[in-house]
Amino acid sequence: MEDLVPLLAIVCLFVILPGMGLWFADRQRRWKAQQSEATKMVDADLLRLADRLERRVEALEKILDSEAPNWRARHHG
Repeated sequence: MEDLVPLLAIVCLFVILPGMGLWFADRQRRWKAQQSEATKMVDADLLRLADRLERRVEALEKILDSEAPNWRARHHG
């Protein structure tokens, strides 16, 4: 039994601990990749919403230009 203690210590130091380190590093790398994908999806959604909002504002400005031609001078001057 006393002969197994140094062997177990060597196995732990050179096999188990590095394996655990690699496993945790891989897990962290996968988590970061997953988070960056989620961020990309949110960014794409925000860009789509901004484009829609810009089109709506342009449409409203066209309507105001046709119905009240001097609206820009009244509100910007």
